[in-house]
Amino acid sequence: MNARALLEVDRLSVSYGDALALDGVSLTVNTGEIVALIGANGAGKTSLIRSVAGILKPSGGAIRFDGAEIGDLDSHRVCDLGVGQVAEGRQVFPSMTVRENLEIGGLLPRARVQASATMEKVFTMFPRLLERAAQPAGTLSGGEQQMLAIGRCLMGAPRLIMFDEPSLGLAPAVVADVLNTIRQLNDEGITILLVEQNVAASLRLADRAYVLENGSIVLEGTGEALLDDPRVKEAYLGL
Repeated sequence: MNARALLEVDRLSVSYGDALALDGVSLTVNTGEIVALIGANGAGKTSLIRSVAGILKPSGGAIRFDGAEIGDLDSHRVCDLGVGQVAEGRQVFPSMTVRENLEIGGLLPRARVQASATMEKVFTMFPRLLERAAQPAGTLSGGEQQMLAIGRCLMGAPRLIMFDEPSLGLAPAVVADVLNTIRQLNDEGITILLVEQNVAASLRLADRAYVLENGSIVLEGTGEALLDDPRVKEAYLGL
């Protein structure tokens, strides 16, 4: 059975003024996959995620989701197609309660009908959020805020979730929990695009991976193959 592309990025270019952040980047995320995107700080990883999410507008190329061009859509329309994002730094609404943060995630038209049932699933997945449901989100620990960010994304009924540095600033034990959650979500049928500073962990988790350097894809392959690639070992694993 042939793999079916859910997300296709085709020769994508993105500029900030005169500075080129992405230069002809092409990648594919097939339905049901975990695909890792690795690269140094400033390589263009967040620019790619923000472009897919409709936050940045491409200067060239195409972005297709489930076969339809989305590169010119506003971010709320991209979300309502089933593209979710767990942004770097978690970005919860600190003065709002945990429950209110989750409710905001369920406001998308595609998600409203099942919002109550989805919230029950989120509380089952993250019992700590149920315990903290009436607390302001800003009072949560970093790990709890990451749970909330993932839960809020799930409230939108995504088919694809893009994770941008989900382990940033978290304790090692919490990082393991976050990566296990990503695996669990994938096992439940959600396709994943993962940008993660822990390159070894992300490659072990990923079906396939791309290496982004200076706005261009320079390597691609299975997660296992890139773990063994001498260029990746030297540049990203310190081996």
